[in-house]
Amino acid sequence: MKNKIIIGIFLLVGIFVSACSQGVVNDVTGDVVYVEDFIQILVSDISSQVQHYSYNVNGKEVNYFVVKGSDGEIRTAFDACDICGGSKGYRQEGNDMVCNNCERAFNIDSIGTANMGGGCWPSYLTHEIKGEYILISKSELEQGAFRF
Repeated sequence: MKNKIIIGIFLLVGIFVSACSQGVVNDVTGDVVYVEDFIQILVSDISSQVQHYSYNVNGKEVNYFVVKGSDGEIRTAFDACDICGGSKGYRQEGNDMVCNNCERAFNIDSIGTANMGGGCWPSYLTHEIKGEYILISKSELEQGAFRF
């Protein structure tokens, strides 16, 4: 009986923590801060090595990534292809992001624009830099949930 009570308490705590969580961070060296309508990521935490993130939208994980291009510009995109969707996402190989579904490669410096030619492309995700933070709109992540 005592063990069942302890297990029940742990389950309730887990449910509470999960319900209070606004998002989940994967493979990140720094902190992600949730402020009103935006997710804030420290610019200093971003390098030429891709950082993958997730944001929970009604129980659905919306994945996105942030990486610094060789030109020093920050690039953001949904971890989903305009054609292939978000079931497999992208991986980094050197200076390229490669679709895990169709294997098409994209130079990191070209990411962060709307798809101009159709076909596979990392889905467009806007961001803004204010001071030391990259700001990503929660509503844009929510609107992009259909990809996953």
